[in-house]
Amino acid sequence: MADSSKMYQGSCPFCRIIAGEAEAEILYETARSVSFLDINPINFGHALVVSREHFADFNDLPKDVLLEIAESLRLVSRAIVDAVHPAGFNIFNNNGLAAGQSVFHFHFHIAPRYDGDGLKIRPNLKVYESPEHMAVFANKIRGKIKMKDKSGERE
Repeated sequence: MADSSKMYQGSCPFCRIIAGEAEAEILYETARSVSFLDINPINFGHALVVSREHFADFNDLPKDVLLEIAESLRLVSRAIVDAVHPAGFNIFNNNGLAAGQSVFHFHFHIAPRYDGDGLKIRPNLKVYESPEHMAVFANKIRGKIKMKDKSGERE
């Protein structure tokens, strides 16, 4: 049986765009990705590159799909730079509510940036208490990487 989380989701706005049920300014399409303008842009030309299949977030995405999306991301970001001449651009992906994800269909944002555009990213940076405190987190993460690597979960 197919995994329903990866099939068309009628309530998902991105699935509706991909199915042609909702309007969007499509910029580029491949077998596994679709790019279109964001309807609530940070700046004009802000685009999304989404997986054609419904995957909730980055961790659900298979490696082969990610590689094709990365190629689309590079092509579309270069086109945005050539078309709207920003001073720079951000590429970002939000995963989960706490990270700001509002549409639970995997996607990258490409946001053209200009001096004085008003967008400020000001994190409340944390400070490890000591090198040992930092090592605790590093060891936890390395342990999970080793487990995933041995189980073949990398793909």
